[in-house]
Amino acid sequence: MEPSSYVEPSSSSSGSSSPRLVSKKLAPVTDLESGYASATLSTAGSSSELPQITLTHPHVKHLNQQLEKMSAMDRLRFVKICFPNLYQSTAFGLTGLVSTDMLSRIEKESPDSSPVDLIFLDTLYHFQETYDLVDRVKERYPNIRIHSYKPDGANSVAEFEERYGEKLYETAEELYDWIAKVEPLQRAYSELNVAAVLTGRRRSQGGERDKIGVLEVDEETGVIKINPLVDWSFGQVKAYITENNVPYNELLDRGYKSVGDWHSTSPVSATEDERAGRWKGQAKTECGIHNKKSRYAQYLQEMQRKAEEEQLTAALERVEREQNVEITI
Repeated sequence: MEPSSYVEPSSSSSGSSSPRLVSKKLAPVTDLESGYASATLSTAGSSSELPQITLTHPHVKHLNQQLEKMSAMDRLRFVKICFPNLYQSTAFGLTGLVSTDMLSRIEKESPDSSPVDLIFLDTLYHFQETYDLVDRVKERYPNIRIHSYKPDGANSVAEFEERYGEKLYETAEELYDWIAKVEPLQRAYSELNVAAVLTGRRRSQGGERDKIGVLEVDEETGVIKINPLVDWSFGQVKAYITENNVPYNELLDRGYKSVGDWHSTSPVSATEDERAGRWKGQAKTECGIHNKKSRYAQYLQEMQRKAEEEQLTAALERVEREQNVEITI
């Protein structure tokens, strides 16, 4: 049953970083730069193109300065108005669930406003508890549409392993990230014409996230990333979930704080960092979605560059042969 009151824990602001550049149109999925489609300037005109959103460095800095002063709820109200083709990318972690609940409240405030659909990357290796949570989220928020994207050519673990090999997450970790996460997200951005996306990243999660701003522009895709709960602590997130009766992953009650694939997620102790259970014992802190450029993406880019060079060389040789024939005649 929907709670009658909205409770947002108090939050404190901290300094923001100044992310980069211009929101742009996605190139075809065949462009494999950085594990995403590379960006070219949008000239919006048809429904198959991303809306044109141009943000200069000073503009991004100004927006971050203003957004830092706002509550999470007001940030969401603002970006819903400001950015067209706005989606939420989520694996149904606690932070993302807070955003989803807030968005449902905002929709009730303005029922005629554009809804924010969810993008869920179904790697096929999620815990059963995660899939159960997805069903409960659908039941709790029936007006929110969830777009689920799976690895290309696979609808089950059996199909995935037949196509790509068993335990790819162990034998070729970055290739696994590309196939299970990066490429499906790239496909979602392209098919849904995503211009801006809400994420669940927070500075208190540490690692490479400790200096992110409320608003960023992805250097590789041009897609605008908004982190509405960027300055919240894990305690604030958990308090909101509890006080507003938001459905959450049952694994949280078993010592998990951050939940991803079952093969790379472990419970943590009370004294460990929130994301310490992800890729435990490894230096890795991100799955590839938020990394600028993985080694596998660099490999793909290099293979594409070599293929283009070979095509150019073949074309030049063909022209040279034709010219030699003409001279002989």
